[in-house]
Amino acid sequence: MAGNHGTIKGASNFNADAEAQKLRKAMKGLGTDEDAIIEVLVHTNLSQRQQIKMVYKSTIGRDLIGDLKSELSGNFEKVVVGLMTPITLYDVEELKRAMKGAGTDEGCLIEILASRTNEEIRRINETYRHQYGTNLEEDIVSDTSSMFRRVLVSLATGNRDESHHVDPDLARQDAECLYKAGEERWGTDEVQFMTILCTRNRTHLLRVFDDYRVIANKDITESIKSEMSGDLEDALLAIVKCMRNRSAYFAERLYKSMKGLGTDDDTLIRVMVSRCEIDMIEIKAEFKRAYGKSLYSFIKGDTSGDYRKILLALCGGED
Repeated sequence: MAGNHGTIKGASNFNADAEAQKLRKAMKGLGTDEDAIIEVLVHTNLSQRQQIKMVYKSTIGRDLIGDLKSELSGNFEKVVVGLMTPITLYDVEELKRAMKGAGTDEGCLIEILASRTNEEIRRINETYRHQYGTNLEEDIVSDTSSMFRRVLVSLATGNRDESHHVDPDLARQDAECLYKAGEERWGTDEVQFMTILCTRNRTHLLRVFDDYRVIANKDITESIKSEMSGDLEDALLAIVKCMRNRSAYFAERLYKSMKGLGTDDDTLIRVMVSRCEIDMIEIKAEFKRAYGKSLYSFIKGDTSGDYRKILLALCGGED
């Protein structure tokens, strides 16, 4: 999953055995050398970390994840274990966590399902089944309700049109459908919103949003905010934002996780870990453009200890 737009790159002179020994040394004896662990993890990519994990077991005879969990705690442990987890499995574990026990982390479900590609969603479904012996869709159905549930189930099929084809007449028709389903009627036809926003391709939807503005004399997001509420509103807004600019959507998720009293650690960690090798460079740029401060300075002012150190390293610098 590593791309050219991540802040974390692979080590050029990579030696899995040497890195495994560094990690063992960092955890051996009294106390733990957190800086040494950070050093290894942020100077290797996910693929290299999987090699380290295998070599650690074969040469040291111990389970690396088990050792890390026994030596670390709290948010620092969450980030470290997240960085050691294959990206699809990480998404799967986050989805499961969001639905486990009392209460549901709706924001997590929306974020992952609205922002991943069809191929990523298909891999998530396969891994989820393999990992937990149940279908993701079944768990979503049992944990959510009403139209919000239907939107999540639709996104979880991974069946969005991913072509770049735009039919101007259909785009205009879709825009009119959305207007008639919301602004022009008493009550809202939520199914129309779901059908169009969850199935059409990105290029087509961008045209629909432009046409909608002309017809309704307001942005589609304003209509969603006035017509919907709660989790359904959040889900549909997330879809629109991801279609327009996915990096800006993640930048907003990071900003909201840190602004105000207290930090939403789960969201902050998930976005930093899951995007650091994919598009963190763009996310940082969008963050600075939208909020006038660097992501680095926000994290520095909002977190503490080794947790802060590793998140700052994932930022890839202050710019």
